[in-house]
Amino acid sequence: MSVIAVRELSRHYRVRISGERSGPRRLLRPRLSTVPAVQDVSFAVDAGEIVGFVGPNGAGKTTVLKCLSGVLHPTSGAIDVLGFTPHQRQRDFLKRITLVMGQRNQLLWDLPAWDSFLANQAIYSIGAAEFRATTDELTELLSLGSVLHKPVRQLSLGERARCELAAAMLHRPAVLFLDEPTLGLDFDAQDAVRSFVRDYVRRHAATVLLTSHYLDDITSLASRVLIIGSGRIAYDGALGDLVGFEHEERVLTVQMETAEPVTVPGVDSLRQDGTTVVIRASRAEASAVAAHILNHYPVRDISIAGPPLDDVLRKKITKAARA
Repeated sequence: MSVIAVRELSRHYRVRISGERSGPRRLLRPRLSTVPAVQDVSFAVDAGEIVGFVGPNGAGKTTVLKCLSGVLHPTSGAIDVLGFTPHQRQRDFLKRITLVMGQRNQLLWDLPAWDSFLANQAIYSIGAAEFRATTDELTELLSLGSVLHKPVRQLSLGERARCELAAAMLHRPAVLFLDEPTLGLDFDAQDAVRSFVRDYVRRHAATVLLTSHYLDDITSLASRVLIIGSGRIAYDGALGDLVGFEHEERVLTVQMETAEPVTVPGVDSLRQDGTTVVIRASRAEASAVAAHILNHYPVRDISIAGPPLDDVLRKKITKAARA
C-alpha cells in the first residue's frame, strides 16, 4: 500500500528577468520568466520504506519535499500522502507528517529545548500521558537527558540538532520528510541521527523520504534510491541494483609479497601504497589484468569486486546533473 503517491508533479517559479534596464515602469510591472524546478516527477513509497532522494544542488529535491509536505502548491500533477492532498494542509494531515530541514531552527534560542517541546505539545494537542511517553522514548533514543533543560544557545551543534529532531517527532509522525538532517554535524552526531531514524522506523513502522549530500546517510539507511537531475527522475530502484545497472567497472585489490612497483600495460587507474595495489579496469579487462599481475609479480592475495556504492552514486548523480 503506497503511503506516498506522486503523479506527474511539476512545480514552476516565476522570476524577474535579470539584466533589464530599470525604471518606474519596470519596477511596477517587471517582466517575468517561468523557471521549471520540477518536471513530471512520478514515484510511490510504501509504508515502512526508507527511500534516499539524491541529486546535485538545484536538482529539485527540496522543492519536491516542500510539495509533499504542503509547504508549496504544485503547478500541475497530483500528490497523495496518507490519503490527503498536502497543499490543502488539513490539520489531520499535518499531525501525521513532519518536515525536518538541516540547520533550520524551530527551537526558541534563549529558552531550554523543553519549553519548545511544551509549545509543540499544545500545538499538536498531545495528551499528557502520550507526551510523557513520547518524550521519555525520544530522550532515550537521542540521549537528551543532560541537555533538555539548558538554554538552546548553550548547546553544541550536535546537541541542538538532536533536540530539533526530537521536537519534530513529538507528535509521532507516520511520514518523515528529512531534508539534509545531518548537515554540518560531526561524525558522532551524524551517527546518532542515523541510529535514531533507524530505531524510530523499526518501532513505529514509519515511512521516510531522505535527502542528503552525505552518501553515508543514504547507504546506511535506505534500501531504495531516487536520483533526480534537472527536475526529472533519472533513476528509481534498489540501492544495490545501481552497480549492475550502471557500471562495467571492476576494482582489483592486490596484496603483494614485496613493495616492488607494479605496472600494467593499458591501465590508467592504478594506485599503490606499499604492498597494496588498487586497480580499476573494465569488466572485460579485469581477468586479463589479474592474469598479468599473477604472471609477473609475487602476489599474496587478489580480489575483484564491483566499485564501492558511494562511487556509483556519485557518478550517477553527476550524470543526472548533466542531463
